Amino acid sequence: MNDDILTIGVLLFEGAEELDVVGPWEVLGFWAAHTASSPVRVLSLGPRAGVVRCAKGLGLVADHDLTTAPPLDLLVHPGGDGTRTLVTDEPHLAWLRELHRQGTVLASVCTGSLVLAAAGLLADRPATTHRDHLAKLAKIDSSVDLRSGQRYVDDGDIVTSAGVSAGIDMALHLVGRFGGAEESELTRAGIQYESRGA
Repeated sequence: MNDDILTIGVLLFEGAEELDVVGPWEVLGFWAAHTASSPVRVLSLGPRAGVVRCAKGLGLVADHDLTTAPPLDLLVHPGGDGTRTLVTDEPHLAWLRELHRQGTVLASVCTGSLVLAAAGLLADRPATTHRDHLAKLAKIDSSVDLRSGQRYVDDGDIVTSAGVSAGIDMALHLVGRFGGAEESELTRAGIQYESRGA
């Protein structure tokens, strides 16, 4: 959206799974700070600015609310217990649809894909989620082409990943997609991460 800087938002909400948030944040933040050859900024956003309490009690700070965040090139939508309410939160679903309409790449971790499906964004598309929630994803939208054996599925403007730690693999893939293979490998080496691959 901005030719000068790639802007990435990591969504926070009550009950988000901690590693769904901080795994991709570490990858994307390391890339932005150390290996990106062009400007990248990573910011946190949520339904409101301020502290958000995650699924296991960790408090994280949303720098922006959904209305004050700058335009995003990429949104990372975590999963976690909090997605149980988000799948029926029409304002949240409408916000996701609008981001998609504006050209923001939407990337979900774990059960974040259930929210994308509830927004109607995974219809007739390949996608994955946590292995224990594949049936729930199919129940929300039976047209989704479930890819249960993959760590992440890149379908262009929507990228989904499997459970929790798979978000790290997805984030490294996104670094490669936006910054190239060399930057992805430098990031992987920098965080000393041994990936299981797609």
